[in-house]
Amino acid sequence: MAVGVEVVASAASASVELRGAPPARTPHELASLLRVAGMPEAGLRATAMWLVSGRRESPHTRIAYVRDVSWWVSWCAARGCVPATATTAAADLYIAALKESGLARASIGRRIAAVSSWYTYLVREQCAAINPFEGAERPRLDTQASRTRGLSRDQVTAILRHAADHESARTYALLWLMFATAGRISSILDARIEQLSQDRGHQVLDLAIKGGQVKRFAIPPAALAAVQRYLEEREHPRDGLLFVSRTGRRLGQSYAWKLVNRVARAAGVTHAISPHSFRHSAITIALGDGRPLHVVQDFAGHADPRTTRRYDRARDSLDRSPAYELAAMVTPEQDQEHPQRH
Repeated sequence: MAVGVEVVASAASASVELRGAPPARTPHELASLLRVAGMPEAGLRATAMWLVSGRRESPHTRIAYVRDVSWWVSWCAARGCVPATATTAAADLYIAALKESGLARASIGRRIAAVSSWYTYLVREQCAAINPFEGAERPRLDTQASRTRGLSRDQVTAILRHAADHESARTYALLWLMFATAGRISSILDARIEQLSQDRGHQVLDLAIKGGQVKRFAIPPAALAAVQRYLEEREHPRDGLLFVSRTGRRLGQSYAWKLVNRVARAAGVTHAISPHSFRHSAITIALGDGRPLHVVQDFAGHADPRTTRRYDRARDSLDRSPAYELAAMVTPEQDQEHPQRH
């Protein structure tokens, strides 16, 4: 029995790197990888159709699925396993390899979900006999807290103050929108000038969110002023991308990562952060300030309130306990007049 366990563990060990740069970043690269892994042409055509259907209409969502599927295909290719005929045993070994690689449970769950969705489509199109990931055990997610390195209220203020005094108008506007909308960086970098408008007295910005949908965000005066100042420097363009480089190109996410860390360090933040830290901090601060969960959930665009709850750092605070208000509702008058009487 022990020997059998060792064999399985050895087979699960990843000779293929399962972290870092993904094997494929585009549909074309994924197609090339599938050919190397022995996928028939019918499977390639079905994969192309899968990538543009369902929830993958958004270009960014599509690329995310490409990356997640490419890890599995690369793993198969290294072992001479044809994805179209992969077995449940192969899927289980792959999941074991993902766990051994040290990936976060959320990342493992996302990769499994992406590959399972792909196989469901392949089976429907008769390009695979089974979905080897159907019913596979996925790692339990930590629903208690988000692992993103966040920022305190004072740190966000310090970063914005530093940006206002020492950075470009573009940087200041970008940081403000990242926090004020709690938007994902990909959505903000895709934002267009013509999506700025008014709605019932509110200044708003329409941003593309997950699933190819569009969500309307209120833009507070300070954030709007920062955006207007930036657009004034660009001589009031009427349309096109909101944030562009000096040559007019879309800013990349790698640029945003370097930018937020540089500005944060200059403002006194000692730990590394990411663009997502601003989204994380906005949600956390809103919850800590006592905003109702359903309001913050809608603000964050979470489909499941349990996701929003992960950001609630003060969930166990006794100061927020409803016990006091509940007791006040039912305490007899004489006990209210003499609270210390026993």
